[in-house]
Amino acid sequence: MNRLEPEVIDYYNNEVVKMVAKKYALKPMDAFKLFVESKTHEMLEDSDCGMTDFGAGAIFEIWECEKITGDPRNSIYIREE
Repeated sequence: MNRLEPEVIDYYNNEVVKMVAKKYALKPMDAFKLFVESKTHEMLEDSDCGMTDFGAGAIFEIWECEKITGDPRNSIYIREE
């Protein structure tokens, strides 16, 4: 696994956590924990996955798809059709 630069990870963490906290009425630390413990975040940290091709809004939607279906790869942004 080739890990992304910390600054890039921090950017996505900040932006996505805000969206999670707002939509699900969570405290920022609770939203942060949900996001960083997800498969979506694991994929984001791996530069080989190419998740930085997506903006923070798309990463949020991928995370939300994981939350609903159990697999971020079910997202329209990732699945191959």
